[in-house]
Order: sequence, then structure tokens, then C-alpha cells
Amino acid sequence: MEQKAQLAELGLFDAKVPRYTSYPAAPHFGKGTDSAQFSGWISRIPPGSSISLYVHVPFCRRLCWFCACRTQGTRSGAPVEAYVQVLKAEIALLKRRLPDGITLSRLHWGGGTPTLLSAELIRDLAGAITGAVPLAPRAEFSVEIDPNEIGERRLEALAEAGMNRASVGVQDFDSTIQQAIGRFQSFEATRDAIDQLRAHGIRSLNADILYGLPHQTPAIMTESVQKLLSLTPDRAAVYGYAHVPWMAGRQSMIRSDTLPTPEARLELFETARQLFLWDGYREIGIDHFARPHDGLAVAQRTGRLRRNFQGYTDDPAEVLIGIGASAISRFPQGYAQNAPATSAYVRAIRGGQFATARGHAFGGEDLLRARLIEALMCDFRICREEILTRFAVTGDRLEQMFAIAVTAFPGMLTVSAAGLEIRDEARPLTRMIARSFDAYDLSTSGHGTAI
Repeated sequence: MEQKAQLAELGLFDAKVPRYTSYPAAPHFGKGTDSAQFSGWISRIPPGSSISLYVHVPFCRRLCWFCACRTQGTRSGAPVEAYVQVLKAEIALLKRRLPDGITLSRLHWGGGTPTLLSAELIRDLAGAITGAVPLAPRAEFSVEIDPNEIGERRLEALAEAGMNRASVGVQDFDSTIQQAIGRFQSFEATRDAIDQLRAHGIRSLNADILYGLPHQTPAIMTESVQKLLSLTPDRAAVYGYAHVPWMAGRQSMIRSDTLPTPEARLELFETARQLFLWDGYREIGIDHFARPHDGLAVAQRTGRLRRNFQGYTDDPAEVLIGIGASAISRFPQGYAQNAPATSAYVRAIRGGQFATARGHAFGGEDLLRARLIEALMCDFRICREEILTRFAVTGDRLEQMFAIAVTAFPGMLTVSAAGLEIRDEARPLTRMIARSFDAYDLSTSGHGTAI
């Protein structure tokens, strides 16, 4: 109880702390990055290299109340079909500017609900992508699957296109909680979808589950996780529900007085964590779990675990290009984000230019701080030798940065000749500790920031 009280006092569960899937975090992107700069960054990709591609499909048949993603509802297929044609036009723009010999190490379709696409649209879009940028040998092609929005013909089309990893959102299997968050997905429907995926040769499976939902208790969490474990996913993410109705208006449908307290949230996470560990999963970073054979577990063991907009990854590519409304790209030079509004995105692409609306060009200590934060988020430690070797920073400057974190979190960090490390008992505070190295986060001076 003492540890729970201490963590709650530090504001662990309600602090508006970035998830650090990028640095700086997306709320700090500015309008200085435009389509010309984005196009220039594309042209500097080394010929013959591999990149990653993310395709955003913002449409959903229904809008779940808990979700804070950039999505929009549709009851017909017409908007989806029109959107795919715009995606193909953006891919054609990209193809004309890419250097020769580029291949894909990772391809991910997210949303929204990518499985809203019909079998014909799946084949059409996949063909446009691989026609422009072929999949590299041993490439990973993953798709976010809605068990309520998938069928035999769409699964056949995805398998034919080369999908070899599926990601299934669970949230929670309890019917009372599903009613409270506007998400109805039975265990049986989830199990049947996973059985279908495996019948089509899709052996790699991701799953997401949430803690901190309304009416959630350790007993409910235990039952939901045990049901999920019976489906034997290769990896799972246990995300904390962030209640931000001022950012995502649909969350106002969820009553705040039904949400668990900060102490209860920690207990819910620990309940799920222990169940995954008891079942043989490896703990990956702050919220992922993976079977020992999975790529994330291998990357963790070999020091290659990284952080990107999908969370933890073993993707070795230095370039990630985002296609679609609101999608974010990362280059060695900086970040670029497409127009968040679908209408603005469509206008730009139909006008024959990229839809870049904002972003961030790296400068100053950006790359240094990005690596310090990523190291904490992935490994809970910063290797002094690595930082001094890779970056133009003095030992005194690094010590100064360490000292700021140690002062902010007394007794929770260890500094040695090897570097800085978060103590085991303080790992739930990793995001807050990482914020000590964030030069853009004004919340450290009391002004607050967005999640």
C-alpha cells in the first residue's frame, strides 16, 4: 500500500505525460514542416535501403467511446472506396520521388478499421503499395483486425497480399464494461476470428487489452486476461485507458465516477502483468509482453528494441513513412504529419501534392534527448558509453542531465559508471522519469501538456 500511495501522490495515473512514441511528442510539432521539405527528406533516403510504411484508414462502422484515435464513422462503403483511391494517388506521388531500389521491411495497416475494406479494395490497395515499393525478404506485413468486421473473402485477400501478422484489439471481455465503453465484442467472436486467421496461415498474433476502464476490478481483469491467454497471442499490449474527454469528445459518454482510482489502476495493471509472466511471457518495456520466440523479445535480449508510433518495435528501418489522413512519418531529419482532417488530406492529394501539414525538423539536442528517452522507455537504463560515443555531448553535460532526473525522483534512480538506471520498484514511473529529459514538455514547469 505504501508504494501505491507514493505512486499516486506523484500523479502517475492522471499526469498528462507523453507516451513517447516520438520525441518531441506530436503535440509539439509545428507548422514549419511542409510538403516540399517532406519531399526533400524522401529524396535523401539511401538508394537500395529498406523503409517502413504505415497506412491509416480512419473509418469505423461504429465509434467506440473509449477511443481517442483519429477516426470517423461510416455506414456505407462509398467513403471508404473513395478514400482508397486517394491513398493510391498518394502512393503514386511517393513512388515518383523515392530513390531506386527501396523495399519495405515493415508494412502496417491501422485505423480506424482497415478491415472495413472489401476484398476487392484490399487487393487493389495492396497491389498499389507493393507495385510502388516491394516487400523485402522476410518483411512483416501487419493489419489491425476487428473481429466484428472481418470475413472469409477479406481474410483470403489479406493472406494473398502477404499479411503475416495480425493485431486484434480486445480491450476487455466483460459485458458490463463493454456496455460502458460502447465496444461490443464477445470472446467467441474474437476466438473465431483468430481461428480463421490461423487457418489462413497467419501465425503471428498481437493483442491489446486495457486497464483503468469503468467498473473494472482485479477479478474482471483476471478473467479477461485468462481468456486472452487461451488464444495464445505471440505478444500483447496492456495499455492504460486515458480519460481525456476534452480531447476526444466521445469519451464524455463514459462516466468519470465509474473509473478506478489511481491505486486501483496500479492493481489492475499488476494483476494483468503477473498473469502474463506466470504464463511464460517476457516483459517488454512499460506495457508489452511477448513470448520468448517473438521478435520483440529477441530485440530486447539483443539490445535492438525501439520505440515508434505503434509502440515497441523490432523494426530496423531508419525511415517510417505514413500514408493517409493524420499519418506521421519519421526520417533521420525529423517528423512530418499529414493533415489530420480527412477532407484537407484529400484536397491536398487530389491537388497533386503531399498533404504534409506540420512536423518537426531535428536540431540542437533533439537526437540526443530522443535517444535518452527511448533508452529509458525500452531498457529502463541509459548506457553512458553509448551516449558519449554516438553523440557530441560531454561527460559533464550528460551528468548535468542525469542530475535533473535524480533530483526530480529521489531514491528511484541509480547513477554509476555504466550510466543511469531506473530501479525496479520505480518502473511504473518510467514515462514521468523520461519527461525529465524532455526539453519541450512545459508540464515540468507547471503548464501541462497533452497525452
